[in-house]
Amino acid sequence: MNLKVSGKSNVNSVGGAIASLIKEQDYVEIQTIGAAALNQAVKAVAVARGFVAPSGINLVCVPAFADVEVEGESRTGIKLIVRNEK
Repeated sequence: MNLKVSGKSNVNSVGGAIASLIKEQDYVEIQTIGAAALNQAVKAVAVARGFVAPSGINLVCVPAFADVEVEGESRTGIKLIVRNEK
């Protein structure tokens, strides 16, 4: 599942979405473009970890470059691959 995060995304909402998806499928990709969006995404992963850690889930976050299509134009962004470390 891909989540797209912007610089204006609500950290708690995105964190809750990440936690919910991790419980369902053990794997989420978060796409960002720009420093503000990446900042919000990293904070959201930290929030998600707080939600899932009490149930024994340990999150691992791997950053990678991604080609993202925006209004028909290809841009380079950062994706965060978040998964449950078993």
